[in-house]
Amino acid sequence: MEVIYEDNHLIAVNKTCSEIVQGDKTGDTPLSDMLKVWLKEKYCKPGNVYVGVTHRLDRPVSGLVLFAKTSKALPRLNEMFRNGEIRKTYWAIVKKRPPKEEGELVHWLVRNEKQNKSYAYDTEKPDAKKAILHYKLIAASDNYYLLEVDLKTGRHHQIRCQLAKIGCPIKGDLKYGADRSNKDGGISLHSRSAEFIHPVSKQPVKIVASVPDDNLWHSITAGL
Repeated sequence: MEVIYEDNHLIAVNKTCSEIVQGDKTGDTPLSDMLKVWLKEKYCKPGNVYVGVTHRLDRPVSGLVLFAKTSKALPRLNEMFRNGEIRKTYWAIVKKRPPKEEGELVHWLVRNEKQNKSYAYDTEKPDAKKAILHYKLIAASDNYYLLEVDLKTGRHHQIRCQLAKIGCPIKGDLKYGADRSNKDGGISLHSRSAEFIHPVSKQPVKIVASVPDDNLWHSITAGL
């Protein structure tokens, strides 16, 4: 577990594609529990340790996950996420060059619970939620393209679904049209950074998560 930011109220982790944020049916130990153990050992705390989950990151996705260390910070962070006051930036590796080097995608997403998958439509549908993101092509290698994604809304599988809708499924994402899986079982989507005003100190904060340690990520981001 890689802790990349910590203060009295917040702690951030650079998640690997195998880790889960919260407990699920797999029974695997979630990051929230791992953090409690880490904090208890680091500060020799005798009692229970508080760790509040503020947002989720799909299991196959890597990168920054922000947690609250105090009951004071958690509701404030939750409200900031709801109000779009935390700017989260993602990096995505795709095989196909997008139709434009930069653009805004607006779709209506319908979630299929049984399939654990979302479907994107150009027009409004029953039970659909509006999804908006901005993307920019920032790097390329011989066979792949790196997109920087700024999320405007937070929908189920939003980036994965919307990029697939424009013909650019994320590398390794079989669920949304990639032609093959990644060796580590993850997908090439990385929660790169978060920028916000600290919920307690009111100071500006920017946290950046380094990319996964593999050859493609290192080569495609080498000049950035």
